[in-house]
Amino acid sequence: MSSGYFSSPWPCEDGSPARLQAARPDAALALQPGERLQCVTRNTLLSTMTVLGQPGEVYLLTHSALRAHLGMATTACVERIDPRTLQPLQRSKRLPGGPMWPGGLAIHRNGDIYVVYGRYAHRLGRDCGLKTTFQLPLDQAYNSFVILDNGHIVTKNLSDQQPAVLTVLDAETLRPACADVPCPEASIARLSAVGNTVYVVGVRSIFRYHWSDATHTLERDLGWTWDYVGASAQSYGWDPVIDGQNAWFMDNGLHRYRINMLGAGVRQTPNRLLRVSLADAQDHASVEVSGLRGGSITNPPLFDLQRRIVVGFDSANKILRAWRVGEDHSLVPLWLKQDFGVASHLLLYPQSGELLVNDYRRLGEEVVLLDIETGTERARVRSGGLTQGVVFPSVGWERDLYWCSMGRLARIFVA
Repeated sequence: MSSGYFSSPWPCEDGSPARLQAARPDAALALQPGERLQCVTRNTLLSTMTVLGQPGEVYLLTHSALRAHLGMATTACVERIDPRTLQPLQRSKRLPGGPMWPGGLAIHRNGDIYVVYGRYAHRLGRDCGLKTTFQLPLDQAYNSFVILDNGHIVTKNLSDQQPAVLTVLDAETLRPACADVPCPEASIARLSAVGNTVYVVGVRSIFRYHWSDATHTLERDLGWTWDYVGASAQSYGWDPVIDGQNAWFMDNGLHRYRINMLGAGVRQTPNRLLRVSLADAQDHASVEVSGLRGGSITNPPLFDLQRRIVVGFDSANKILRAWRVGEDHSLVPLWLKQDFGVASHLLLYPQSGELLVNDYRRLGEEVVLLDIETGTERARVRSGGLTQGVVFPSVGWERDLYWCSMGRLARIFVA
């Protein structure tokens, strides 16, 4: 976890800016014989994620959507919710956003809540009261943010044509900490970070920037880049997972998602799991996830540091699979699940090897507990409505977790 974040079990999306999607080592559902999963649900506007503050504090980010279809500016809202009933305890005012895209929510080490939604950044107190707002420079949706070890907030516009631009904000003033930093190409994926280094997946290559105290700006690492598209017909990649040695992500991210990802692929090629070494970008590899045409995703894979297992999926073709990663980074197939509707960010309890995924079937979403080493299904519970979730779960304060599926929020717990 970056030291820029508040010390809690889940202060930001994916649990950390490295996007490992893993709970702390001492947490587990620890499902026992005779126990099962149950859930409490609540209908919401478009829910994106929950994060945790002090014990018992759970914050939810939602945003409007209908206004975007009418050509109007959209807004976001932050709620502190009851950790068991999910009902709002405190709520922010409607936060200006503008262009619609699921934003980001995190708790900074200074104790305040930060939101990037649309073309605005907001700072709120833990009572959800708004402290300050900053309008970001481009009239486009910004795709969430990461917090560096130095406390700076780095965000990026969502761009599929013109080169993306990194904006670095001072957390105390919520004003630019340096001039905007142009990227060499457009970028759809969310940023990832380790320490004071930011990783960017562009529409055809992956590259990174290091914060320089000397020049007080982000400087591109010109010696580290990989053109992962190359001469292939693949479309762009999504969010990278940083395991300390490699960056992992998946491509063919262009899709036609409406309420689910089934058959939503655009490029008639299989989607791929991609790896690139952090030490040498010339050390890279790719493998097809399913080998089926029209493969597509909208989210990152998952890497289990303890067991050296990587989990990838093909949402368009309903395939979920895992590989064991050798010391030489070779991939050995471990297990495969077909007709399995996974599309969301995942959630891992490293201590117990419990992996939480979504499965969209029978026109509804279920949350499924798997053993990450064997793929064995241990429990499932129907949690969502007609929409297949493609956003962010989080751990809870007890033997529970929170699952966002756009129009519904669920608390999944052991009973």
